Amino acid sequence: MSISKFAFPTPISFGAGARRLVGPHLLEQGLKRPLIVTDRALSQLPVLSEFMSHLAGLQVAVFNGVFGNPTCAQVMAGAAAFKAHQADSVIAFGGGAALDVGKVVALMAVHEGDVLEYVWDHPQVRTIVNPLPYVVALPTTSGTGSEVGRSSVVSENDNHHKRTVFSPKILARAVFADPELTLGLPPAVTAATGMDALTHNIESYLSPAYHPLCDGIALEGLRIGARALATAVNEPGNLQARADMMMSSMMGAIAFQKDLGSVHACAHALGAVCDMHHGLANALMIDTVLAWNHEAVPAKFDELAHVVGAAGGGTAFVGWLKDLKARIGITGGLAARGVTLDLLPQLVPLAATDFTGGTNPRPATEADYERLFKAAM
Repeated sequence: MSISKFAFPTPISFGAGARRLVGPHLLEQGLKRPLIVTDRALSQLPVLSEFMSHLAGLQVAVFNGVFGNPTCAQVMAGAAAFKAHQADSVIAFGGGAALDVGKVVALMAVHEGDVLEYVWDHPQVRTIVNPLPYVVALPTTSGTGSEVGRSSVVSENDNHHKRTVFSPKILARAVFADPELTLGLPPAVTAATGMDALTHNIESYLSPAYHPLCDGIALEGLRIGARALATAVNEPGNLQARADMMMSSMMGAIAFQKDLGSVHACAHALGAVCDMHHGLANALMIDTVLAWNHEAVPAKFDELAHVVGAAGGGTAFVGWLKDLKARIGITGGLAARGVTLDLLPQLVPLAATDFTGGTNPRPATEADYERLFKAAM
């Protein structure tokens, strides 16, 4: 597999071995003191030390304080680590959490206040006024596509409500998308993150917002991911399938600047209340929510079915999703993951007020969300 280079708008080096280009790239930019932002578990694995072996000539420090659904406190600790190292750049290395934190570590390293003051819906949101340190991103999962995203999602420290910093200014300056970094992912993680990528492509296409460019990207991202996910899960060493999922993930993140929908609204609530992995939460909700959405945009469901090769029109698409989940080992519903009916008073209001639900193709009330959660049990 050769390395391809393109920009959309971030310069992207894509292909096996792309990670080896990071050190020379930073040196070419005149940068010498990067801070690697990564998650706690990943920092203990050989994949990080192997990557660092390609950073000759750089004075590198590691911040590995990312874990779970990342919180504002993790961001502020990373910014403190950046300052302590007198860093001049950030290498965001990991899954969606580490990439999201890495981008806003760069933000808070050069701005005052708390990261919550920069979330898009803060009543007195602060403006990003200072140039951010140079950020490069290397995804080690294929799900969020945060490496090419202009947003970062972090949770409040106490209640774990997810909040979003959104600005083109936090885009990574360069992306090194190396599918070899995903070869060690366990099947369950590959399945959950892969369903996150597919959900981004699907929900962005179904959004009623007008953005034909994103529609085209979303459909192709779904086509690529649909053919690759089961292979990536069941043949973990299949590099082509891993590369296809990494591409599908990036395309989903580019497409969802058009917005998302109620699958994500439910998933965000599950993450806040149950600390559930975001990709798994999407996977557990997607067929239930989409079956409910079908009547609002049946022609779009026909197109989704066509893209994945599901015979029988739009209603067949939901059946295809259920079958795919079974093939990749995601079986059972919310109840099998410890979600109980007594959590509905917490889940429902969070989902109903989540910003992603505002562009669901079918407007959803609190009563609708209650029925959807119950149906997904």
